[in-house]
Amino acid sequence: MEPIDQPTPKMRRELPGLGSDPASVRQRIEGMEQILERMFVVPGINKPVGLDVILSLIPGVGTISAAALGSYIAWEARNLGMSKWQVARMAGNIGFDMLLGAIPVIGAIPDFFFRSNTRNLRIVRKHLDKKHPGSRTLDVQATPGA
Repeated sequence: MEPIDQPTPKMRRELPGLGSDPASVRQRIEGMEQILERMFVVPGINKPVGLDVILSLIPGVGTISAAALGSYIAWEARNLGMSKWQVARMAGNIGFDMLLGAIPVIGAIPDFFFRSNTRNLRIVRKHLDKKHPGSRTLDVQATPGA
């Protein structure tokens, strides 16, 4: 029996995105950003909302939980070999978002507009596009009426 430290080749085939290659890392980071920032669209204002805003409605614990989930993106960036400056910038985005979310009662409002995870995804994408161009994906968005 194989140790369960690393995904087996069979697991990688069956569950894409488990590898440590840049394309798999990009897929995981984009998925986490979507969950945290764009899980669904608020009807009427057509503004995407994710788990980050929802968690910031829970005093104390929610803000810390959202920051911990956002830190996963920075952790993956560090594992990609991104510079300390880039990872520190990402940590600053997470910290600022956490401070905004910590404001009692109205903390969800700034969280609604300051999207630290989207900013961090942009930093990682820029790095991956420069250092690992083979991991690029197409950003296809549906156009209304098409």
